[in-house]
Amino acid sequence: MNQLKSMQYTAAPVQGGYTDRILEVDLTSGEISIRKLAPDFKNKFTGGRGYALKIIWDETSKGTRYDSEENILVMASGPLGNEPRFPGSGKFIVGTISPLTGTFIDSNIGGHFGPLLKICGFDALAVRGISKKDVVLMVDADEGRISLTEAPAFGEEIDQGGLTYGDALIKEVNGGELNEDIAVVTTGIGALNARFGIIDSLFYDKRRERTRSKQAGRGGTGTVMRFKGLRAVVVKSSQPRVQANNPVDKEGVRRAGAELKKVLSKEDPKQLRLGDWGTPILVEYMNNIHCLPVKNYQYGQHSEAPTVFADVFLNRYFKGKTPDGCYLGCNLACAKGAEDITLTYGPLAGKTVAIDGPEYETLGAVTCMGIFDPQFTMEYNWYCDEYGLDTISMGVTASFLMECFQRGYLTAEETGYDLSWGDTQAADRLLQETARGEGLGQICGQGIHRAKSWVAEKYSNRTGTPFDETMAELNKFGMEVKSLEFSMYGTKESLAQQGGYGFSLKGPQHDEAWLIFIDQVNMELPSFEMKAKALKWFPLIRTWFNAVGLCKLPWIDVRHPEAADTDNPSQNQPSLNYYVQYFNATTGSDKELQDILDDSERLQLLQKMINLRQGKGTRASDQIPLRAMGPVYLNEYESRAEYYEDWLKEQLGPGDGLPDSAEEKHQMVLRYRQEAYQKLCDSVYQAKGYSRDAIPLKETLQKFDLLDEKAENLLKEYGTP
Repeated sequence: MNQLKSMQYTAAPVQGGYTDRILEVDLTSGEISIRKLAPDFKNKFTGGRGYALKIIWDETSKGTRYDSEENILVMASGPLGNEPRFPGSGKFIVGTISPLTGTFIDSNIGGHFGPLLKICGFDALAVRGISKKDVVLMVDADEGRISLTEAPAFGEEIDQGGLTYGDALIKEVNGGELNEDIAVVTTGIGALNARFGIIDSLFYDKRRERTRSKQAGRGGTGTVMRFKGLRAVVVKSSQPRVQANNPVDKEGVRRAGAELKKVLSKEDPKQLRLGDWGTPILVEYMNNIHCLPVKNYQYGQHSEAPTVFADVFLNRYFKGKTPDGCYLGCNLACAKGAEDITLTYGPLAGKTVAIDGPEYETLGAVTCMGIFDPQFTMEYNWYCDEYGLDTISMGVTASFLMECFQRGYLTAEETGYDLSWGDTQAADRLLQETARGEGLGQICGQGIHRAKSWVAEKYSNRTGTPFDETMAELNKFGMEVKSLEFSMYGTKESLAQQGGYGFSLKGPQHDEAWLIFIDQVNMELPSFEMKAKALKWFPLIRTWFNAVGLCKLPWIDVRHPEAADTDNPSQNQPSLNYYVQYFNATTGSDKELQDILDDSERLQLLQKMINLRQGKGTRASDQIPLRAMGPVYLNEYESRAEYYEDWLKEQLGPGDGLPDSAEEKHQMVLRYRQEAYQKLCDSVYQAKGYSRDAIPLKETLQKFDLLDEKAENLLKEYGTP
């Protein structure tokens, strides 16, 4: 490979989970530098999401856009990442200013890249600038060299794909070999042509004897990467992983990890059985409780849903060599993979590939299009990963366009072909067009927020209907908040998850507040007050997981048997105690759970301030589409009429009767649901120390040492004295 810039370095040692170093690369100038962090940096910002937030708050401005030269792409693990003795320690985050939302986005991703970046001497990588040509960044701790090279070309088919390109690149820089000492992040051609490009994290799995992948899926991090001209980042180190964090208390780490692993091995087989089924098991749960997104979230259940239940994938595709983990030592091992799948759709039909996934979110994205075909689901999963497209945003935007077609807002002349529910050929065509930036794919790749304007203009020009009137109707079923598409949980029957999506700082992504299971399956949030409290507490602890470099699933999806005896079983605090012990043993801290929650609240407030700066931080930005609250159209109401009538009776006082007509009852449901959501906003904002317009109060920022001059000026812009 043609080398453009190179520097020798010595990897900083990891001490107590940190190196206190950030690798900084300016792609405009080609400069590579290493920043040493002040001792208190980690104390205030922890790692992972916290490091990305602080860098982007300090070094970008209100005018920074995803394609600005000053925009920064941050990849960061945390102090607890990279410990095979503790489950789920392979996580890192990718943070940037989003092409979709225009504000901070981060996406949580697994694999070996984050742990290897740390072993190479860095808590984070910060990439600025824009290269005139595609480049690869190589960090080789064994040779003590960091280099920028021209991105090699491997042939058109390989060059277009993130998975195939990454696999070829690993072999290119590693003498043709695949092993666990090297990992790469990359993305594909779709990330160049759509705003919801993903980043693939590729690593070698010696059990399957091939590279596998995980994805940073949300908000367009891959789009930023490709726009910057960064084709891939390669990290390499042969240093052993066990105890590579150099924890202060090695025995404490071993003990905490052993206890959590014991819980996982005993309890997961009795509960969700993620080790056997993987996250596809959630399809059956969501279908049972009417929360599976079907036909753009119109319905929560479908008679064909069993064709995509977990057992179908387990028996047909996930054969042998399971369970699979994202990183060394995780005995939950819920990531699934399939070998020797022959593609039947798209330009590579006939090619045999290995496929990692699908996760539940991808399955939900396909049911959202009204498709219940396991083979199409597998191929949709592979093509999205290969092209570098978010399966969620792709599926939800396609579903929105399909509904526009079904309701007459778009014609076949305007789309180029029929967009019917359940049509796999149409769905595949739209996917391929989106990846190439052609035809209707040019619109789909912009995401729902921007597609709505295009649809409204087409419809208004064709029918004479006022543009604003059309937009008001499209807003009812365009499933996005803060310009990010909803992840795959129908929320009509869960006020808690409505808030989880609306208040989520990055947009409606379950990463911040996944309450649907404890609210609808376990029924552990029966009162309004409990829902409101959960909407403060759960985002805090989930933020902490994204800061320290850990997967949440061993905590949230496997309940400790002793949790039932606690005041709030859904918090699963007996398992959380192992995490607190692990943190203290690694870093030498003496923190309690409340200290961890306080650390997370500081990060959430910092993210809130970035949102305010970028124009996405007030109450208006937390408002969700009408369909997220209830049935927009009568067909949705009538499909679940008995449930809605029972719900209305609960809301009415003694002696109050229901209207006679379905239309009147339908409108009553929508009115009550909208009122409940506004009441929830007031309650949660108060609990978080915000004004009624969702702006943090001065005393709230002061409490967490965030009220600097920049923050004060920002509050003044919003009329806060």
